[in-house]
Amino acid sequence: METLREAAHPLRNLSLRWKRLCSARAVLRVIISAVICASFALSAQQPPTDAQPADRVYRNGVVFTADANHTNAEALAIREGKIVYVGANQGVAAFIGPSTQVVDLGAAFLMPGLIDGHMHPLEAGAQLLKCSLNYEPLTMGEFQRRIQACLDKSNSKEPDAWMEVVSWFQESMRPAGTKTSRATLDALKTKRPIIVRSSFGHTVLANSRALALAKITASTPDPIGGKIWRDASGEPTGLLEDAAHAVFATLVPQATAEENVTAAKAALRAMNRQGVTGFLDAAAAEEDIVAFTAVRRAGELTARGHFAPVIRPSEANDPHAAVARVVALGKKYDEGKITRDPSISVRNAKMFLDGVIAAPAFTGAMREPYFTNQGTSENPHWAPGPSRGPAVYFPPEALATILVDLSRNGIDPHMHADGDGAVHAGLDGVQALRKAMPGADVRPAIAHDEIVDPVDFPRYKQLGTTAVLSMQWEKPAGDTMGLRDYFGPERMKILEPARLLAAAGAPIAFGSDWPVDRLDEWFALKVGVTRTNAPDAPAEFRGRLGDDPGLSADAVLRAATINAAYELHDDAMVGSLEVGKLADLIVVDRNPLKIPPEDIAKTQVVETVVGGKVVYQASSSPQ
Repeated sequence: METLREAAHPLRNLSLRWKRLCSARAVLRVIISAVICASFALSAQQPPTDAQPADRVYRNGVVFTADANHTNAEALAIREGKIVYVGANQGVAAFIGPSTQVVDLGAAFLMPGLIDGHMHPLEAGAQLLKCSLNYEPLTMGEFQRRIQACLDKSNSKEPDAWMEVVSWFQESMRPAGTKTSRATLDALKTKRPIIVRSSFGHTVLANSRALALAKITASTPDPIGGKIWRDASGEPTGLLEDAAHAVFATLVPQATAEENVTAAKAALRAMNRQGVTGFLDAAAAEEDIVAFTAVRRAGELTARGHFAPVIRPSEANDPHAAVARVVALGKKYDEGKITRDPSISVRNAKMFLDGVIAAPAFTGAMREPYFTNQGTSENPHWAPGPSRGPAVYFPPEALATILVDLSRNGIDPHMHADGDGAVHAGLDGVQALRKAMPGADVRPAIAHDEIVDPVDFPRYKQLGTTAVLSMQWEKPAGDTMGLRDYFGPERMKILEPARLLAAAGAPIAFGSDWPVDRLDEWFALKVGVTRTNAPDAPAEFRGRLGDDPGLSADAVLRAATINAAYELHDDAMVGSLEVGKLADLIVVDRNPLKIPPEDIAKTQVVETVVGGKVVYQASSSPQ
């Protein structure tokens, strides 16, 4: 009957034959695909037929490659500073010769070295040798006692030597709202000039002696890109913002060249212990470059150094001259394409577009006003006030000119922008750059991005601009929660918008901003996932920050490896573990992708390797 029906309906008969033929072809395609996949899998696990013994082999581990295909592996081989194999355990056997050093990972986690896309390493190293408040929340009395202790230890320097105090977490003075002034320092038992530097790097508190030596009086005007805080009578309070405290650079004795080299080495040791194999000095003075160049020439540079000289707001009147100065520094110090041994790169330039959004500075440039209490302390009523913070430090035309000129000279722009007004201006500048140089391989970055207008979320992707985030700020703390009244509930919901930016396609890189905070890369990456403070944080700083859901563990690892490498134009050679790339890698004691996210902060680096050379090894490192 079926045959008769098919004969009676030729179209249906043709349809049935076609379906059977397609079905047979589909089966054949599956078989062929399986054979091909098996062949690829086998080749991925087998070394080339001309495989030569490697210098160093890792096996029996979890290898996070950070490559574009999210490849997982168990083993890796290094020869002459480069990766020659990534794959399964059985495939690495052919790379083991009599002289090969074999490391049995014992299920430890192997990944690319961390690349810190925004820090200030020479300053950080130098601060290890200064009077430090260690980023701690302090009462007024504790603040004074800690500084007095430093004065007492160096009383032989009375009465004229400068006392420079660092790592002051101004935003976490206790109780909340505590205000300092020159009177705070004038009460100390000393005649010495004192300056206290906020850990954020934008605020200095000076005593009366320091203000007098700096000739800062009631008649001193605010400089471009800075602010002198004043009392009701117009006298300076001792608090100085940004360019207003630049005068102390000419008054406080500068470190010697030898001291700078010592500071650079101290910074490198700290970085290697954290697993950092590359960094950007995001406000590099020439002495910074000189110090690390000296370390490099001595064969002691243990991380790849990138340096971004600063173009100051005061140079906006002659942008071409400002760019020419940066280009000249690059010609003088840049050592070209990266090689096996770490070297010096000067391919970035830094611009500050604003200050900081944190209270009490409020020097972040905002699109909408900061709130003020228009009620009383007993019955507060917070509403938009008159201030949006300072104007963006660079006028739009000057900023666009600088960005275009930098890019034409092969220099990637790196902009500081805390407030959403500064972010918007930075993106407008990049838009002008892209219009002037369509298709150019320029990699602009905006650092910090603490508050971003949602209309600008998609512009990062559209304009090819990397958001370099200091993830440790993405938690409840004195600096963030201190904004609650001044920002209002809607802006607090999107404060530190890492995942919101990523969801809009923004490239995300990590930058610690050390020494704005202590160097703790793994705590920062943990915060990037959880948006929570440490478990022992005060009760008012527990819970999550805002509505942003946080990044995935995979995303934060990529932000600190391949994405930061891309930001620094190094992704062709480092940032992921792939055959042919330089062997910049670390071994850590746990798998950050599998453990509870809070435990990422407990991660310990047991080995750091740069260009195939071990530059740090903990006593418990696998052998």
